[in-house]
Amino acid sequence: MQNSNLVDYLKNVLDNLPQDWIKLTTHRLDIYNEELAKTEFLEHFEKLFKDNEFSRSALESLPTAYDYIRLGHPLSSILEWAIAKQNNLKPEQVIGFSSKTMAILAVLRKNHFENKKTQLLYKDNFPRYIDAGIIREVYGYDFDITHIDDKDAILNFKGSNVFINENQELGQLDWQNNIDFFVSIHDDFGSLIHIHNKNADYVSDIQHVRRRETVAITPGDSLKALQILVGRPDEESTTYSTKDNKAKVIDNIKRITDTTAKPLLGSCGLSVQYAIMMGLIHEAQTNYPNKAIKIIVPPNCYGGTNDQARRVAACLKNVDIMDLPVDGDNDMVSSTDMVLNHVAKLDAVPLIIAEIPTNPRVEVPNLKDLKTALTKTRHNPKGEQAVDPIFILDQTFCPNYNFLGDNQILSTVETISYVSGSKFPSGGKCTAGYLVANKKAEYLLDKIETNLKLCDNEATEFQLSILAEQLPSMNQRITAAYKNTREFVEFIKETLPSAKINFVSKDLAAMGFTPSVFSLDLPTKGDTPEERETYKRSLNKKLINRMITEIPGESKYCVSYGQLKGCYWTIPATSTQGTTKEEDKDYIARVSVSPDLDLEKHKAVFAQFVEDEIHSS
Repeated sequence: MQNSNLVDYLKNVLDNLPQDWIKLTTHRLDIYNEELAKTEFLEHFEKLFKDNEFSRSALESLPTAYDYIRLGHPLSSILEWAIAKQNNLKPEQVIGFSSKTMAILAVLRKNHFENKKTQLLYKDNFPRYIDAGIIREVYGYDFDITHIDDKDAILNFKGSNVFINENQELGQLDWQNNIDFFVSIHDDFGSLIHIHNKNADYVSDIQHVRRRETVAITPGDSLKALQILVGRPDEESTTYSTKDNKAKVIDNIKRITDTTAKPLLGSCGLSVQYAIMMGLIHEAQTNYPNKAIKIIVPPNCYGGTNDQARRVAACLKNVDIMDLPVDGDNDMVSSTDMVLNHVAKLDAVPLIIAEIPTNPRVEVPNLKDLKTALTKTRHNPKGEQAVDPIFILDQTFCPNYNFLGDNQILSTVETISYVSGSKFPSGGKCTAGYLVANKKAEYLLDKIETNLKLCDNEATEFQLSILAEQLPSMNQRITAAYKNTREFVEFIKETLPSAKINFVSKDLAAMGFTPSVFSLDLPTKGDTPEERETYKRSLNKKLINRMITEIPGESKYCVSYGQLKGCYWTIPATSTQGTTKEEDKDYIARVSVSPDLDLEKHKAVFAQFVEDEIHSS
């Protein structure tokens, strides 16, 4: 790296890093503006650079970068900014991925919708992990692969030229005008895509792939890359016992889930979900090549799930989305029965995604009736037996519940279960996710693993070390957090009986459903539905502000669950349901309680809020 001012400044920044930049896996909503999330951090950081200001306090006061580690975070943003400065590009024209392949898939996806050809260029060896056959047949992307001896010899190709270079010096580009995208792949931390000025309209689409199907270069790896960039030797590099850690993680997951097949481990919950989606589509295309595929998904479930499912369907002609209403006045069981009857009439392949308990209203369906609906024999219009559904269960909010073991409620339903590891499995310390299959669905794991590896979305060494450390205590932490949550919920009921609380019943808890998150609808007033909704939303914000102001060491305005300490507050409609249709959003408060917090202080602050804002108004 040649710019001495830039190098010196980056060295000073690295010497004064806020700890949250390394450890925080979710955004702080108190310094987060979603509309400006992709620009605000670097605009403020650029000003600090010009002022040569690098104190820890100045860095800590910067607004949140992007939204999650998936889309980007302070260190990945600074890495991209520094490389862009070095190569006279705008910061948004350099995008880092923990995956070696997803940057390439992002260009292919964009060109798929633009009906534009793509040429993948390489000089030495084409990356062995890019399976061209699967990408063409399963993902539906069209492209050519061309070996070249000299980039100047690239022919006039009518489409996008993507030049792939492995393990070159970080940040150094041998840019040519006839190259549209330069992808540099690095074994230690993933890949960086550099976008030519004439292709600026690709930036948002490539970022969205990173947000929904993978993760950015992780904080630890971004730090490592920045150290390399400023010429510091990698003397502090941590060595992980990866083989041992992976074995421990797999053993713990099998024990917790009561399954026997090998679990699969991904870089985040959505990476795992994407592997499931593409793996099951791959399987369906193999077994039912002439049948349509229907992805059945609740319209108001977690926004990432909803958005990703629709993005997958948009790419493939034989894949469509069908809604599965599950919350409020809708019942998951009757909705499942109805939609599966409809799919049978269409003679299609049904893939159902559902959260149990649901988010944010923390509802659990009648599981026996759900099993009946999923296992019911149905027939297509020809009188033949319809294709049985595959149930894709997101049990992030109750990862300790045994759905899949022998003689358990879903043991006779082909079921893949997955969990976002940023919640209870890691205690909020990393984003890695995992999936398991029951015995009826074990045959699906081969195709799912194939697609997980093709996307290079497997958990990193660091993530495996965190899971190996945290998983053994997960069930114990879940029990303690539930106990605190139940006590807080009962206190709120007594203090404010008019509030509507969504939490599992004691009967469900006795069955093993012990989440530590609840949603809260505060009492409202007004002459019209609009006035009542506006008042409720305002009151929710006042409550959150009161809690985080008066208990700043524990109460956070943050999107999290399963954290090791404190109490996290959010409004799903403005965070986790960010891409959900407006009419399906829930503007209610969601509260996540940990096993370690000052519960009496939280009760006292809530009681005072009720006295000040409700009883006195």
